[in-house]
Amino acid sequence: MIGHIGVNVSDLAAARVYYDELMPLLGFEMYLDAADQFAFRPAGGKAGTYLFFYPASAEGGYDRHRAGLQHLAFMVGSRSAVRAVHDWVVGMRGNVLHRPRNFPEYPPPYYATFWVDPFGFMLEAVCHHDRP
Repeated sequence: MIGHIGVNVSDLAAARVYYDELMPLLGFEMYLDAADQFAFRPAGGKAGTYLFFYPASAEGGYDRHRAGLQHLAFMVGSRSAVRAVHDWVVGMRGNVLHRPRNFPEYPPPYYATFWVDPFGFMLEAVCHHDRP
């Protein structure tokens, strides 16, 4: 299991606002909130990967098509949770790449939505159950 992932962002304050709203929808809670970083952990004491955010210290934008991080997928417990995340992204006027749907090209059941956050990271909410 991966212990934690660190992500550099160009605007830490803006990332904090965005992820403070998003992460509870994905089943995460605040773990660390400091001036120079913040982090989330799986809510309710569940095991899983922590996600840390840091201010980028070098110029240059992120591109998921270059070598490095391609996207982050968050497992949620139901299809309605996938739709709730999608609705939130749409409400934020986010860049939706794939609306919630079944993806038959992946091992079933695979119900997901994909979008790009304000910093260019592709994110995914996926449910591996047939629960509504």
